[in-house]
Amino acid sequence: MIPIEYFITFGIILFCIGAYGVMSKSSTIVVLMCIELMLNAANINFVAFSAFTGDVMGQVMVIMTISVAAAEVAVGIAIVLNAYKVRKTVSTEGLASMRW
Repeated sequence: MIPIEYFITFGIILFCIGAYGVMSKSSTIVVLMCIELMLNAANINFVAFSAFTGDVMGQVMVIMTISVAAAEVAVGIAIVLNAYKVRKTVSTEGLASMRW
């Protein structure tokens, strides 16, 4: 069996990559993908702790997190499409103020 430290380390690395992407990228689509990467890093830790303790609550939390992530993507893409229609850009600098 793989030690839990490997899963935690993998989750930390994925979360840091996602956080770096959110802070450094200017494309809104890339920022949304980095947020998804951070959510998946948390899901890896939930599943690892669930398997380590033998409790299913971690897996239940993963299902809830995936459903929230799906809703977040749908709302985010709708906002990006509307902003592109109005402003003709999807850059985060171009969308810094939400005043139309």
